[in-house]
Amino acid sequence: MKSAPPPDPETLAISALLVIAAETETLSRFLELTGLDPGDVRAAASDKRFLLAVLDFLMADEPLLLAFAASETLSPETVVAAYRKLHKAVDPAHDAY
Repeated sequence: MKSAPPPDPETLAISALLVIAAETETLSRFLELTGLDPGDVRAAASDKRFLLAVLDFLMADEPLLLAFAASETLSPETVVAAYRKLHKAVDPAHDAY
């Protein structure tokens, strides 16, 4: 049996953004940290650096990471791998942790 291919990092980040946006308190914290207004989020979602920030925010909150991974039927390590892949796409010279 073949295992499923890893999720596309950008698609995964969009899914994470939807989860973040669904919780008012979490969204408020995210917007405060990014400095964005709610109206700016849609436009920012096409920027790989913003999507990287979404995954970074997710990984900084372990309960949120675990809940998101479970909702996507992924392991938390898969989310971290997506972060690393997206980080490399954004900044090929930098090794993500």
